[in-house]
Amino acid sequence: MGNQHLGIIGLGVMGKNLAMNAESKGFPVAGFDVDANKAKQVADAVHGKNIVITASLEEFTQSLERPRRIWMMVPAGKPVDAVLHDLRPHLSQEDIVIDGGNSYFKDTERRAKELETAGLRFFGMGVSGGEEGALRGPSLMPGGREESYRYLEAVLTKMAAQTEDGPCCTYLGPGGAGHYVKMVHNGIEYGIMQTLCEAYDVMRNVVGLAGPEIRDVFTEWNAAELNSFLMEITIVVLGKIDPETKRPLVDMVLDTAEQKGTGKWTAQDAMDLGVAVTTLTAAVLARVISGAKLDRVAASKILRGPEAKFSGDRKSFLSKLRQAYKITALCCYAQGFEQLRVASNEYHYSLNLAETARIWKGGCIIRAKLLDPIRAALQSESGLKNLLLATEFSGLINEKADGLRGVVGTSAEFGVPCPAFSNTLTYIDSYRQARLPANLLQAQRDYFGAHTYRRVDKEGVFHTDWDK
Repeated sequence: MGNQHLGIIGLGVMGKNLAMNAESKGFPVAGFDVDANKAKQVADAVHGKNIVITASLEEFTQSLERPRRIWMMVPAGKPVDAVLHDLRPHLSQEDIVIDGGNSYFKDTERRAKELETAGLRFFGMGVSGGEEGALRGPSLMPGGREESYRYLEAVLTKMAAQTEDGPCCTYLGPGGAGHYVKMVHNGIEYGIMQTLCEAYDVMRNVVGLAGPEIRDVFTEWNAAELNSFLMEITIVVLGKIDPETKRPLVDMVLDTAEQKGTGKWTAQDAMDLGVAVTTLTAAVLARVISGAKLDRVAASKILRGPEAKFSGDRKSFLSKLRQAYKITALCCYAQGFEQLRVASNEYHYSLNLAETARIWKGGCIIRAKLLDPIRAALQSESGLKNLLLATEFSGLINEKADGLRGVVGTSAEFGVPCPAFSNTLTYIDSYRQARLPANLLQAQRDYFGAHTYRRVDKEGVFHTDWDK
């Protein structure tokens, strides 16, 4: 039996940095990668540290304490199943295998059931923070059997980002709970990134600000209540100059956004659950349409938009834009947490939403100052169905929504697309209506499909022959 406390399979940037993180916290590590050249590079990089890079899965598993703690950092999908297939002959009962990639939560639940029949334990864990977070301290979102978590707890909580409220790691729930929370985390991430892009686009193409001026606006916002990791990196990106063209590098980046599927999964599962995550879905669709670059270039030569020139008060409009950003970012979290609440009941995860907010405060991509009042609201208002109904946030919506409305209206006048802003406004306006026109829709459905309807004045289910 070996002496290494933690094994890591997959020694890319994330895997290597996680290994160095664990070793720096006093936990000996064994590493393996199917790419021998990559393994050699990592071995050279960690020379002198208590990290053993092995040449085979057999050597890897023999180097570990038992029950083994094995953390996979490989791409989601078929690569995970391939690694598990090759690893299983080298495992013993009660060994724990952690999937730290962005796996689909239902795949995680399938894998857990398959391995548990062989006496093994499988643990799905979301990891957020990128390569810097992996090295310095990520946000960890583990889900699976609780006794497995307790065996892993010491190393995970020390590796995680640390805040004044504790380590950014906690047991979330059984089955695929960890990967589900990470999936929704990424959906929120999509929404906030799209909102920042729209604020940038409005400042540039409506107000007419140059890149340095936009950066100054974001810097001002970030210095106060809108501080967040995504705002911080946006400021850095806007300040980078391309050494070849001497222009802002962001202007030289092709305007087609890629995605790895987690945002799409968030939107799809929200629809399955019957949860309206309109802002998050709009962000996914914005990436989709960005990918149709050649079609958009062709359409730009045929389809005309409005011609407008900004003549309003710049300072006043930027104040409205700040309000619009704050409300839209809040709605990204509100929609995400509502989806988590419904999913927790549907999938029997028993998620602690306040704890989820807490572990997102450090290390992760969506860490933001806004998470402090979000966590406080989730702690103090039991049974809260939507963050917009919390006392602090309902006041914000009632007092500042006109700023969002003004930004959406002005952007429409200029033909500048704002799917996150506009879908947030629609979400708020729909959510605050005691009565929506779905009565007509249900009557239409009953007309052509005999789908029936309910009445507002008495109980029961009704069908009408509308032609008679």
